[in-house]
Amino acid sequence: MLNKLNPWKSQNQPSSLRDRKIQIKSQEVPSHIAIIMDGNGRWAKKRSLPRVAGHHEGMKVVRKITRLANELGVRTLTLYAFSTENWKRPKMEVDFLMKLPEEFLGSFLPELVEENVRVTMMGNTEQLPAHTLNAVKKAMDDTKENTGLVLNFALNYGSRVEILQAVKQVLNDCENGTLDKENLNEEVFSSYLMTSELEDPDLLIRTSGEIRLSNFMLWQLAYTEFFFTEVLWPDFSEEHFVEAVEVFQGRQRRFGGV
Repeated sequence: MLNKLNPWKSQNQPSSLRDRKIQIKSQEVPSHIAIIMDGNGRWAKKRSLPRVAGHHEGMKVVRKITRLANELGVRTLTLYAFSTENWKRPKMEVDFLMKLPEEFLGSFLPELVEENVRVTMMGNTEQLPAHTLNAVKKAMDDTKENTGLVLNFALNYGSRVEILQAVKQVLNDCENGTLDKENLNEEVFSSYLMTSELEDPDLLIRTSGEIRLSNFMLWQLAYTEFFFTEVLWPDFSEEHFVEAVEVFQGRQRRFGGV
């Protein structure tokens, strides 16, 4: 049987989607795509389900979109999984969200290893429960030698905190002589951020109709192309992801030039 029904391969999909993916891969594919996965709670509410049901359904979409990004040749996929502001949510919901990495990575990790995907994380780890952090660390350790798609989770991440921490470290390095302030430029400052080993995103996708950044990668998104959609994250499909990439490929990026 062709490809032995490898779950990472797109079998039995509509020819139109296959053709669109072939066309996408014939052009410049965004190297780094970042996604604000919004609308899980509203998806659940529309169905008279608890909010956690939406988060669980959204986890399935992460799996599907990771596979597709890998197939299209995206080099980095950053997912806004939990913000520094999300601790304000009800305890039951927060506890559930902190268990999702264990469930997701526990079942998905073998495929990530097989498909050469490397798991990384950005965010402050101090507040994370041990079981959450252990699950993420195991995934990072098991995939650290992989050289394919980087699946980067923004977990307990907030861009303002990130920038402030970077500023403090820059000041410390200037004071102790490690850094000459005259040499401080955008490239040097970027090296102090949590994304120091990643390229800035080429494309940002935000679902659920909200049109804001919500404290996400404020420095890194300076020249990123934005794609907003009304679709709630649990309903976000391969077709929607392909559409976002197609829109990106149809834009002319000037980076401040003419």
